[in-house]
Amino acid sequence: MQKYTLKIATKSDNYCIDYAKHLNSEQMQVVTAREGVILVIAGAGTGKTRTVTYRVARLMESGIPPEKILLVTFTNKASREMLRRVESLIGSSTKKIWGGTFHHIGNLILKKEAHLLGYQSNYSILDQEDAKNLLGDLVAGSEAISKDKWFPKGSVLAGIISFATNTQKTVKEVIVERYPFFAKQTDKIEQIAIDYFRRKKKMNLMDFDDLLLNWKILLENFSEIRDHYSQKFSYILVDEYQDTNLIQADIIDLLTSHHRNLMAVGDDSQSIYSFRGANFANIIDFPKRYPDAKIFKLETNYRSTPEILNLSNLSIAHNQRQFPKTLKASRASGAIPALVALGDTLKQADFVSQRILELQDEGISLNDISVLYRAHYHSMELQMELTRKGIPFEVRSGLKFFEQAHIKDVTAFLRIIVNPFDELAWKRSLKLYPRVGHATAGKICKYLFSKKEPLRAIDTNELVRLVSARAKEGIIKFFNIIEELKAPEMLNSPSGMIDIVIKNGYQDYLKGKYTNYESRMDDLNQLAGFAVNYQTTEDFLRELTLTGILTTEEISSQSNEEERVTLSSIHQAKGLEWLTVFIIWCAEGRFPLARGLEENGGEEEERRLFYVATTRAKDELYLCFPLMGESRNYTEILLKPSRFIKELEGSPYEEWMIEESYDLNDFSY
Repeated sequence: MQKYTLKIATKSDNYCIDYAKHLNSEQMQVVTAREGVILVIAGAGTGKTRTVTYRVARLMESGIPPEKILLVTFTNKASREMLRRVESLIGSSTKKIWGGTFHHIGNLILKKEAHLLGYQSNYSILDQEDAKNLLGDLVAGSEAISKDKWFPKGSVLAGIISFATNTQKTVKEVIVERYPFFAKQTDKIEQIAIDYFRRKKKMNLMDFDDLLLNWKILLENFSEIRDHYSQKFSYILVDEYQDTNLIQADIIDLLTSHHRNLMAVGDDSQSIYSFRGANFANIIDFPKRYPDAKIFKLETNYRSTPEILNLSNLSIAHNQRQFPKTLKASRASGAIPALVALGDTLKQADFVSQRILELQDEGISLNDISVLYRAHYHSMELQMELTRKGIPFEVRSGLKFFEQAHIKDVTAFLRIIVNPFDELAWKRSLKLYPRVGHATAGKICKYLFSKKEPLRAIDTNELVRLVSARAKEGIIKFFNIIEELKAPEMLNSPSGMIDIVIKNGYQDYLKGKYTNYESRMDDLNQLAGFAVNYQTTEDFLRELTLTGILTTEEISSQSNEEERVTLSSIHQAKGLEWLTVFIIWCAEGRFPLARGLEENGGEEEERRLFYVATTRAKDELYLCFPLMGESRNYTEILLKPSRFIKELEGSPYEEWMIEESYDLNDFSY
């Protein structure tokens, strides 16, 4: 038999894609880099997704089997889109590539290996609601704990345990740092956490955090599993590396232990999620973790004008802990960013809404306009003004301000005083108290509405007979609050009424029910400050109702195709872009947020937030701040421009002088 040798052409000499044609020189260096550890610092708008996509395509064209590639992203949608683009580039299937979020990949591996940890392969995954309910059951099952009226609800317990898991801290450490008002319950919370893990194991359940924790335990404790997957995934790519937590970074370390072929892509200047457990040290100390890493930078920006990038660069340069970089614009010059000082918060809302209408007249779609802010409550006055002017908007930072549960809870108390026959308000308020459900609230309403004047008919002794013994304490407290609210001097003080509700138990209710208690309190303080502008509670509630704030009818009637301005917190805006961006409340104490400055490394993270906000703008950027605001006791105070504005050098913005004019058509005679 005669032997014949078939020569196989190496892919490296015969690429289908003309990479040099589709990539700039910075991207090209990353895509064609040799094996080893690579850290890619991808500045805002520099084509990060494009670079990762072409890197995967290059690996496949170089002959790397797709099943040897692991692509980790922070959404499964991002992974699917990248792999779809790879298929369109090279015309080959990417189905064998392992792509998805850390949780998705962890679940795939645990389905095969969980038996090593004492789980069956058919374990169920708890979502957030399931986890909250299971913790609630554990609390209810403990007689000593269930009697503690200050003990946190299931959702708060889930938040404490989750943060502890993702940051690799103890429950006690998390309580000290983030929930000091639960210090007295620390031992009980720790016991519930232990019971929670035991119950999950017994019921063959894992929550989202377990998918990461158990994956890490597998790799650490079973060398054969670590070796298997480290050899299986010869090339690992991790997107948004700056958002990884400690567990995720450790998992990547373990997976790369065999080959050390890792490409981590991210931007230290966009690391803004420490409140979720993201660990900034993962990216900033990457060279310490991987001393042999090669660092590449993507600095050519395709999104913004040179003027906007100049301002962004000048700001972020003040951070000490960073990989220095300078974004360079590929676009021509445009409008200089505007710094706009307004008299107060209402004038700020007036300016933004009026300028939006002017931009619309100039041909800019509302879809291409965004208003960004540091905290959700900063949007309250603007939401009202946009509603008054008939400007459609959507809120990316959560529900519209007045649709939030805590806002509706507090205003329900006020509605009772203004209209004592408002059954919906009575029932909403009553059900805030322990052991008061729909049936009990109904009995109380039936009794009150049988009287001509419900507020005068309140007889605490008579009413407590309608409720269970365990509900009596709460009901008595509720009617004591109503007695305070209906005092004649309170009817002309909606702000004072809100304050009474907050200080007489509602603040404690928030602490026990919500993990974001502080931001919800900020909302309520802003609401009370806004209410100072109204002479009576009736006027205040009527204003909210007439502008459509307390109803959702105008939302459901809007067409999905209708253009809308986007209102968003900066955290929710990351990764997005608009032609025109307004950043409001650029005042010291508001942005940077005073509470954020208290955190370790807080000022630099707040500045990174400012950088993220400014780099969302393509063509126009407006930095707005009110000169007057409200203090904690709802008195007016003078506000200073944000330090992020004051520290800018070289006048990267132009100051707009605001003049007021009056249209006589606005007046009726």
